[in-house]
Amino acid sequence: MDVIVIGNGGHSKVIQDMIRSLYYKIIAVLDGKYIEHKIESGVTYAPIELINEYLKPDVRVVIAIGDNASRKKVFNQLALHPEHYLTVIHPSSVVSSTACIGAGTVIMPNAVINTNAIIGDQCIINTGAIIEHENKVDNYCHVSPNATLTGNVSTGEGVHIGASVTVIPGISIGNWSVVGAGGTVIEDIPAFSTAVGSPAKIIRKGGDVIAQ
Repeated sequence: MDVIVIGNGGHSKVIQDMIRSLYYKIIAVLDGKYIEHKIESGVTYAPIELINEYLKPDVRVVIAIGDNASRKKVFNQLALHPEHYLTVIHPSSVVSSTACIGAGTVIMPNAVINTNAIIGDQCIINTGAIIEHENKVDNYCHVSPNATLTGNVSTGEGVHIGASVTVIPGISIGNWSVVGAGGTVIEDIPAFSTAVGSPAKIIRKGGDVIAQ
């Protein structure tokens, strides 16, 4: 399968390695930093606006952008059908046969997705992350390396779970909230909030700083 990768930062380089490990062929890497196209080692590097020159019926696309909001913005700009997107699952990850993984989502090395978990579209489940049974992870989320979402956790759209965070069972985290690295979440977190610490405390909500 031929693949177009959108974005060429550090996160993209990891995804490009994953794609090659699955024996797919990267034909183009498109990024806003390129002014015109160039070819290196058989791969075309070009502006995103030129995607239609490389997008064919048998070609798939991966948006390899780490920032959740930026990834959603590019997804909306491209306006492609979900079947154009490649879901990338590293061979070393463990994914239950009962789990549901959305279009364009990336499951990185040694991640675990357990029974009846639902992962939305355009998500990043990073290296060594654990998504336990019956989790619901909405679109555009990023679960960072070594984070653990225990059973029946629900995260809204665009949530960012920092590295090595632990979320206890049954917790709900609202849309576009952020949990800082190393946090332990023992209470629900409302939308558009930032929580840090162990146990995690909300320090920002709706754009306003909350006194600790």
